[in-house]
Amino acid sequence: MRPELDLRGVQCPLSWAKARVWLETRSRGEEVALRLDDPRGARDLPRAAEASGHHVVDVTPIDGGWIVRLEV
Repeated sequence: MRPELDLRGVQCPLSWAKARVWLETRSRGEEVALRLDDPRGARDLPRAAEASGHHVVDVTPIDGGWIVRLEV
C-alpha cells in the first residue's frame, strides 16, 4: 500500500506547503499519493512538485476530488 497524505479541506498554496514538508520524510524513489479536493491545488500542486524534482505519475479525479500520485 502506498503512503497517502490527505489534504482535503486544505486550500492551495497551504496544501503544497504541507505536502512539501511530508515529502521530505519519504524515501527517494518511493511512490506516494496526495488526496485533494481543491481545484486550484489539483492544478498547481503537480506543477510545484515537478519544479521541486518529484515525478508526477498521474492525477486522477475521484469522489469529488483528486489523487495526485508522485514519485519522490
